[in-house]
Amino acid sequence: MKFINVLLTVMIAILWISILFIHGIIGALSWILVKLILAPIGVLGIILGVILCITSKKEYKKSKTIFTGLMVVLAMPILLLFNVVPMEYPVSVETISPSITIESPFKEDVLIGWGGNNINENAPHVIWPSERFAYDIVKTPYETNSPLLEAYGIYDMAIYAPLAGMVVATKDNEDDIIPNSEDFLSMEGNYVYIRIESTGTYLLMNHLKKDSVVVKLGDYVEVGDYLGTIGNSGSTSEPHLHIHHQKQDPTTTIHPILAEGLPLYFYDENKQAFIPTKNEVLKIGNRKDQ
Repeated sequence: MKFINVLLTVMIAILWISILFIHGIIGALSWILVKLILAPIGVLGIILGVILCITSKKEYKKSKTIFTGLMVVLAMPILLLFNVVPMEYPVSVETISPSITIESPFKEDVLIGWGGNNINENAPHVIWPSERFAYDIVKTPYETNSPLLEAYGIYDMAIYAPLAGMVVATKDNEDDIIPNSEDFLSMEGNYVYIRIESTGTYLLMNHLKKDSVVVKLGDYVEVGDYLGTIGNSGSTSEPHLHIHHQKQDPTTTIHPILAEGLPLYFYDENKQAFIPTKNEVLKIGNRKDQ
């Protein structure tokens, strides 16, 4: 039991050092492992530890108690997994790079539905490494609770390349789902993914409309090139554009969440880089080409 306790202590220390200090893909994978796999195991371990403490002889109870304590530490991220204790994936724009600054992907004013660096402004995204700096973009009216796609202002709006780069993947054969049904076929739905030559990183745009994507694998797009329109495909409660920046090639990752998200800025009215937050208007006048 002492050997097991030492191994558990070392494993927990390595995982949290990776998350808090090493970052990168190692930190991202450690966060997923801690939340999704080891936390549930820790819960079962607590039950086992309590049983062992109750049934063990007195001289063995110390090691069993230490084991139970380690299981408690291992299980604590279950509170993060179910948002009992909401917590951002612990990286910031100052501790991770590279970042990019992009134009608005729209030629109309739109609204940031979710965006920003903290749990209050960007709850669905900041809890995961891959989407740590992601945005959901909408347009009035939104959150109407209507089952009709046309009841949402951003539905069928045209989107344009917000930067130059090579298209590495597209999809546009998935049907839109009924808003608020969550009856989705895939997480991403229809999409366009662009590789940014200057950084070797990737910009992902999800939840596009079926049969609307006009670019294909291998196309090189310039800022302002037409890409397609907004739909409600994938894991989405209502029509919106999900957009984020990541280091890993999305076409080779095992799962969409197994990636390292990177800072993503937009241009403000002074043509300076900024991170728009929840309920902030992303204005067409912010575009550098206006």
